[in-house]
Amino acid sequence: MEYQPDPIWHWRDGSIALVLIVAVATTGMAQRSLDDHVRAVSRPLMQGDVGAARIAVARIVGRYTDALEESGIAVAATESQAESFCDGVVAPAFWFLVAGLPDLMICKAVNTADSMIGHRDTHYLHFGWAAARTDDVVNFIPARISGLLICPAGWGGWRIMLRDAPFHASPNGGWPEAAMAGVLRRKLGGPVCYDGEPAHRAWLGDGSAPHAADLQRALWVYRRACLLMWASLGALAWLL
Repeated sequence: MEYQPDPIWHWRDGSIALVLIVAVATTGMAQRSLDDHVRAVSRPLMQGDVGAARIAVARIVGRYTDALEESGIAVAATESQAESFCDGVVAPAFWFLVAGLPDLMICKAVNTADSMIGHRDTHYLHFGWAAARTDDVVNFIPARISGLLICPAGWGGWRIMLRDAPFHASPNGGWPEAAMAGVLRRKLGGPVCYDGEPAHRAWLGDGSAPHAADLQRALWVYRRACLLMWASLGALAWLL
């Protein structure tokens, strides 16, 4: 008599494998880490400790931070959170959904290379150019998905996202940042300094620059956007 495997064991084996794959995949997403780093900026800023907030925001942005006051710190942290939502959360999830763990790991490697050498530097000019352009390709679709998640998570922002995203220097960074500016009804972007050199950037959004309370609001929008992403992934996995 031919042996017939127990379907229950097949189900258990498949479930265990799925849990292990998801567990490994979530280590490639910076969802909790990003929340922790932005809260480390928001907490002292809400308490009026600009010095501590300045030190905390310097850990997550590449711009010159020594002279930043409350508004500048809030702008820097909000922009970093919006862009990192794409790079560190949505992009890995998207590529994991498309092609599994190998593409997720490739996505993380590309994002890491871009953050390390993707800026203009005479020493790493050609390596940096390749890293930055590859990162643009990898994040092209996730950036737009990020904006589409931030807007409903914040109940608005669509008009500002569609209007201002193309003005960003990056082909991708403008989508989540403009969406967050629209949701908060605040203005992001504007002039900054990198390595002592001024950089002129387009303004995203309308109104005044964000302050401490707006950064706290941005954290809650980010968390809802993460929940919306996972709910969407769950619904898509169930349908497929």
